[in-house]
Amino acid sequence: MNRLPFYAAALAAAWALCVPASAEPAPGLALAQQRNCMSCHAEKRPLMGPAFRDVAAKYASRPDAIAYLTRKISDGGAGVWGRVPMPANTQLTPDDAHALATWVLSLK
Repeated sequence: MNRLPFYAAALAAAWALCVPASAEPAPGLALAQQRNCMSCHAEKRPLMGPAFRDVAAKYASRPDAIAYLTRKISDGGAGVWGRVPMPANTQLTPDDAHALATWVLSLK
């Protein structure tokens, strides 16, 4: 009796449990992509705005970091990262801004 098909099926099933079903981005990254944040920011390198990892590194030690970044994401700002101002993101809900701030800080 040839057991090769049985072993091949068992190996395939074990592999399926170890490998993610899809390569979907993290929820925060997906939100940043959907809300056009990636036009000015990237995760690892500066574009028009700072890299998200740089933002996380700068603010991670603040006790109010999530609240601070949530407010900055919603209201915008200028002068902290250079001459280019970040416009207010009025299209974001408070929950979206909070989720983005939480995700950014997770990159530290």
